[in-house]
Amino acid sequence: MNHSAHPVITVVGGGFAGTALVLQLRQQPALAHAKIHLIEPREVPGPGLAYTVRRPEYLLNVRPGALSLYPDVPNHFTEWLRGQPESAAGVPEFAPRTTYGRYLNEELTAELTAPAPGPGSLCWHQTTAVVAPIRPDGRRAVLLANGTTLVSDFVVLAMGNFPPPPPAGPDHRYLHHDAYHTDPWGPGNLRRIGPDDNVLLIGSGLTAMDVLLALRQDGHRAPVTVVARHGRWPATHGPATPTYPNFYPELAGETTVTGVLAVFKRHLRAAAAQGIDWRPVLDSLRPDLGRMWATWPLQEQRRFLRHLAGLWAVTRHRSPPQNAATIAALTAAGLVRLHVGTVKEILPDGNVLRVRVRPHDTPGCWHVAQHVVCCTGPLLDYGRIADPLVMSLRDAGHLSADSLRLGLLTDTHGALRGADGVVSTTLFTLGPSRRPAYFESTAVPELRRQAAELAVELAKRVEQTSVS
Repeated sequence: MNHSAHPVITVVGGGFAGTALVLQLRQQPALAHAKIHLIEPREVPGPGLAYTVRRPEYLLNVRPGALSLYPDVPNHFTEWLRGQPESAAGVPEFAPRTTYGRYLNEELTAELTAPAPGPGSLCWHQTTAVVAPIRPDGRRAVLLANGTTLVSDFVVLAMGNFPPPPPAGPDHRYLHHDAYHTDPWGPGNLRRIGPDDNVLLIGSGLTAMDVLLALRQDGHRAPVTVVARHGRWPATHGPATPTYPNFYPELAGETTVTGVLAVFKRHLRAAAAQGIDWRPVLDSLRPDLGRMWATWPLQEQRRFLRHLAGLWAVTRHRSPPQNAATIAALTAAGLVRLHVGTVKEILPDGNVLRVRVRPHDTPGCWHVAQHVVCCTGPLLDYGRIADPLVMSLRDAGHLSADSLRLGLLTDTHGALRGADGVVSTTLFTLGPSRRPAYFESTAVPELRRQAAELAVELAKRVEQTSVS
């Protein structure tokens, strides 16, 4: 494919991943002539779904030092936060998520409005992408919902997370019932819940904790039922401590979950003997998690997902201490009731929903709720995602879900593999869609690294084409 003198890059999705990528693309000298298009339908580009909701009680679950947009400037967010009104009494240990959304928007807006460093350009389109077929010249024609067509050399899917799948079946009438909340982040969604309404949450992760905090902030005073398969709340962050020494060399040759666990437990014991908490030991695995995951054969990856993924999620993705303290107080007061079990059915019954929960090894019982809020994880299976662009690329055989249904098949640079196994030269992705390669691909440190590496790769391809 021969790129024009002004290569065109279209980034679909303006949340964290898309924003980080656009900012990294603009830093590449080889792309000074590039025309970059950012497709994001929300009114404010940058925050995406995760950081848009205007609720100060929603806190980041990571300290500011780990949240810079730029991997080569690790304190960037901390320094920005230092100058904000919410830091008048000092930089908060866990800042509001809406504050982080403002940070992302300000950085992106500065780039959108700044004079271009070269003849290139950056344009935000407040709409969605519908299809992106291949043209005879090998480029892609990205059709937007507003009728605009962007002829592009590279198209990058940075679409973030999709809403969770239905938590129960086979009767899905509840999905259209006023009492069912499929999207806790929807504008004003939770504010439809009255202070004395009976509420049931499905899931006990960070999303459920946020929902409970929001209900409390809104004056909700009735008990809330929480149903979760494993009945665990996320672990709580401990005090900031020195890092634990990396021990990846001991894990590099381990190709089984059991083998990795044995090494990890040995280090837990060694750390405990030194008075070191388990958290830094677990966190020391983070930089090498992708390499560890890739070393495991498919059956070992499947074994981890079946037996340990739930435990990993609640220990790795932790809650700010003040949030955990609030949930503990609500539980002690009888206002939060956690039930271990699986939601098997949800049936409309007039203005309420009847929810059948099956605890382990029992026939199950029914709960009646005026509101049911789905707090389970996002839909990861690209074979089921109903987004128009995803469906059109899937139908054309230009993308493939992995066998574990974690995301998309790609090469090492994030280029999509089609149904025939061929790696695309025009389609790329980053963010949660790359979970098959890394297992974890949602947190800021991983996503900003992906953005920086992909920007370098696209710049290299443009340079190679121009030379040839």
